[in-house]
Amino acid sequence: MKLPKTVRRYCPFCKKHTEHKVAQSKKRAPRSLSRGSKIRARKRGLARGTGNLGRYSKPAITKWKMTGKKATKKTDLRYECSVCKKMHAQRKGFRAKRIEFEQ
Repeated sequence: MKLPKTVRRYCPFCKKHTEHKVAQSKKRAPRSLSRGSKIRARKRGLARGTGNLGRYSKPAITKWKMTGKKATKKTDLRYECSVCKKMHAQRKGFRAKRIEFEQ
């Protein structure tokens, strides 16, 4: 998907619409406490036994199937204001295989 390098957006710091530079952020490492990782830990044989075992405390899910990876990742775009030079992230990511910035 092709996106412009600069875009006019609302800056929450200036409280007005200004020109912003668009940059793509690198994705961070997956969280070890997310619901899916707890379930995967159970599948691997961890978090078994009595008691809540610390972070693996949710009850088991019946009829659950492990699925594969999605073909696309959600975008993580950052916008830098040209006036105050502060950066803010987009609210919602959209799915795209590849993102290209063009002028």
